[in-house]
Amino acid sequence: MKKDYLKHRDINWLYFNERVLLEAKSKDTPLLERLKFLAIFSSNLDEYFKVRVSQLRQIKQLDKKLRKKLIFKANSTLKHILNIINEQQVQFGNVIAATLAELEEHDIYIRNTSNFTDVQKKFLEQLFDESIKDACEVHKEHLELTDGALYLAISHPDNEYSIVEIPIKNQNRFITLPGNGHQFCFIDDVIRLNIKKLIPNKVVVDCYSIKLSRDAELYLDDDYSDIELVEKIYNSLDKRLSGQATRLLYDESMPIWLVDSLKQDFKLGEVDLSPGGAYHNLSDFFSFPLPKGTEHLQYQEKQALPHPELSFSENIFDSIAKKDQLVHFPYQDFKVVEEFLSTAATDPQVSAIKMTIYRIAKSSSLADAILTALDNNKKVTLFVEAQARFDEANNIKWGRIFEEKGAKVIFSIPQVKVHSKIAMIYRTEGAYEKRYAYIGTGNFNAKTSKIYCDHGLFTANKKITKDLGQVFQVLERKLIVPKLKRLMVSPFTTRITFLNLIQNEINAALEGKKAAITAKMNSLEDSDMIKALYRAVNAGVEVRLIVRGFCCYLKANNDPNAGMKDNIFITSIIDRYLEHGRIYLFENGGNELMYIGSADWMTRNLDRRIEVLTPILDKDIFEELRHILNLQLNDNQKARVLDLENSNRKVIQKEGDKAIRSQYAIYDYLKNKLDENR
Repeated sequence: MKKDYLKHRDINWLYFNERVLLEAKSKDTPLLERLKFLAIFSSNLDEYFKVRVSQLRQIKQLDKKLRKKLIFKANSTLKHILNIINEQQVQFGNVIAATLAELEEHDIYIRNTSNFTDVQKKFLEQLFDESIKDACEVHKEHLELTDGALYLAISHPDNEYSIVEIPIKNQNRFITLPGNGHQFCFIDDVIRLNIKKLIPNKVVVDCYSIKLSRDAELYLDDDYSDIELVEKIYNSLDKRLSGQATRLLYDESMPIWLVDSLKQDFKLGEVDLSPGGAYHNLSDFFSFPLPKGTEHLQYQEKQALPHPELSFSENIFDSIAKKDQLVHFPYQDFKVVEEFLSTAATDPQVSAIKMTIYRIAKSSSLADAILTALDNNKKVTLFVEAQARFDEANNIKWGRIFEEKGAKVIFSIPQVKVHSKIAMIYRTEGAYEKRYAYIGTGNFNAKTSKIYCDHGLFTANKKITKDLGQVFQVLERKLIVPKLKRLMVSPFTTRITFLNLIQNEINAALEGKKAAITAKMNSLEDSDMIKALYRAVNAGVEVRLIVRGFCCYLKANNDPNAGMKDNIFITSIIDRYLEHGRIYLFENGGNELMYIGSADWMTRNLDRRIEVLTPILDKDIFEELRHILNLQLNDNQKARVLDLENSNRKVIQKEGDKAIRSQYAIYDYLKNKLDENR
């Protein structure tokens, strides 16, 4: 199978971000929540330019022979990407305008210099003098712009310009204004209003917003499968060009002479110029003030549910020893994970704690529990991922703190990320040491657990915990290759196990038996897995996928009953929470197998990361997870179709079918189970 049977991942990712924008546009999304989806769209695109676009730019500089081995042409790909982004930027601007207009219908206004009242001008002039002016610094040409920072380019007569950085590090981006209703403005406009105070000796013609995105890192070893090629790429570049400018986002009303001056002074190419609106960094809409009395314009609060067993347990270890326990975030309270660790930290029978940390919050009860365990002389071994993109500094900081307190801290293995979400407690019970494990799909992070849909298994199963013990030995570099009975562990057994499971379904289908594969993941990119899915569908295996992000399977169709060769019906759910769980279900001749864990079907997850997936062995939680998966498969309110045309159309609710919004249905399902058990 040729690579042209695959969708290009970087292009397809843009259609994922379009689904985010569609939620911002949807009238079904509460008005103030639409601002958050606009913020997500903006934030996603910023990261995309810092990482993916900058990677394509680096590839353009390689020797032609090397570029050919990368399969795609960087120049044409980049042009295609920028065309799509420009179209989406127009949609983005239209959605912002429509959202702000609708906010005004509810007496929520974002004012600007053209419509401030005299009272508001006086208020803002005083505010500027007292708390903003001293933080502003005027620069002439050739300033080195900081990645992601906000600036105003000030035009003067005779084609001269100055630059002022908008000081938002210690300021809220939005200023509350005096006046009727709920009135706000961007801090940008406070500076625009007072710009002559900053530049008293020059004539100010106008002010224009600009923002420069820079290369965050190459990360080629994380995204391409040919390690030898990666080394050649690194060696072929004079330097890694870290921090190279990748996009200048500027106010489209800016005069051509100023655009050309910025282009020349910051050594940008034509493809690096991106016209936009009068305001940038709209990810700051995350912090937009929520006025009192506007609760009806926000999502109705859904309090995290207690876990029916663990939240009421007198001893969490007894509950886990008696029966495997499954937790679902954000529907259930993350405190059960914190309790697992905090109980271990003070339990005199616990001798050791081992866990991986991929993204840790800046402050958390989990970190406190680890510190308490160290104070109580527990042996603590932590595997800290120092390469977690954009969280490197925070992870390293915490790793050093834990190390100073006496923990054994092992930072990530070079060229291999520790992406698994695992923990193990060693507890002496009688004459034996018992192991208690946690294996999850999401990070040990209380903050993200409120917005990421994830699952986590607590188990004392001897075979699973024995396997997990071997994983920790690999991480401690005491073992090279683990001998595994139950777990799938990348880069050792995950790929081959998945391929064997798919082949088993193919064999069953060819024998005329029922064969089915149901999989939910964040991204589908690996060519071998996609080839296996093609073979499965052509053999008659019923395949159904849920893929949140980019999906490189080319021949997906928008009709689940089409019965076409190579056809798979694939949906994506974008809703109130971020779908993050990975669930894999195989018919297996009637003896179904289900796995959850940290790995997507991406080459990096299968071959170059430490990932752990666990089978679901307990019948009760198997059925619970299957029910949750079925709700997601049947979502007809927030699910969108991933088809050949990248239409992103909504799944149609057929006449007579019950409306299913899976995230809300899952919450209700778990709440009802809780009420029944109590």
